[in-house]
Amino acid sequence: QVQLVESGGGLVQAGGSLRLSCAASGSIFRINAMAWYRQAPGKQRELVADITSGGSTNYDDSVKGRFTISRDNAKNTVYLQMNSLKPEDTAVYYCHAVITYVSGSYYYTHEYWGQGTQVTVSS
Repeated sequence: QVQLVESGGGLVQAGGSLRLSCAASGSIFRINAMAWYRQAPGKQRELVADITSGGSTNYDDSVKGRFTISRDNAKNTVYLQMNSLKPEDTAVYYCHAVITYVSGSYYYTHEYWGQGTQVTVSS
């Protein structure tokens, strides 16, 4: 089985920084795209940023210039560096990955979600 485990959330004042990490583990053959989503109370889950296996990135307009997504393929880990945080960034942040894994003689590709980590930005 494959698991995504997140860390790095917390409480920070407006203007501060946090770094989220998400490590994948299990019988992984290949990790394809990875991404960070967030969900604020009463709102739908939204894409924050994503990164391909080759390192191409994409950001929501609301975080461009403030957040940076990166990945360490050797560690099966994706990061989200969040700078100049605003109260409206407050949400539960979820890691997402498309992973190909091995089971017996077969390869399977599925989407996986982390458990979520709370980010709270005070004004």
